Amino acid sequence: MPASSRHPEIVLAMRVWLERAVIGLNLCPFAKGVHVKDQIRYVVSEAATTDALLDDLERELKLLTETAPEEIETTLLITPEMLTDFDDFLDFLDLAEVVLRTQGLTGVLQVASFHPDYVFADAEEDDVANCTNRAPYPTLHLLRESSLAKATDAFPDAADIYQRNIETLRELGTEGWRALNLAAAAKPKP
Repeated sequence: MPASSRHPEIVLAMRVWLERAVIGLNLCPFAKGVHVKDQIRYVVSEAATTDALLDDLERELKLLTETAPEEIETTLLITPEMLTDFDDFLDFLDLAEVVLRTQGLTGVLQVASFHPDYVFADAEEDDVANCTNRAPYPTLHLLRESSLAKATDAFPDAADIYQRNIETLRELGTEGWRALNLAAAAKPKP
């Protein structure tokens, strides 16, 4: 049984985040299509060590490259038990880049990152703009480079997405972000 089947509450929290924040606020104009077509693979890693998580990452990268985009366009590798410290998460992202290079996947796949405590390098910790990369759990988003290229070709102002997202979040404000009620969706049921 896949780990995701054993953790429906985690997958539900991620879906709620995707629907309310990513799609609802249009933070990623490409997300709605793959969500509606059910082409997002949600994988909950039960890894308790860096090596085990690297194994999960390698397995998911391999699966993504071997599967047609119409079946799985992108994968969210969710790590609820690991990388809860943001600095540890950043360190692991460096390892993920090494895996991409050693597997010969640079330019084929990329890893985007989401974390409950995400802070951009040039931002204050309490800047609401950090929420563009905040998710209920530490998450590695595995993306196909070819799909990104097609999406950005189809979206005329793709380079402006980052800045537009910052403006959207700042207009929404901290209270508006809280009103999305994403934290409640991530809490386990008693």
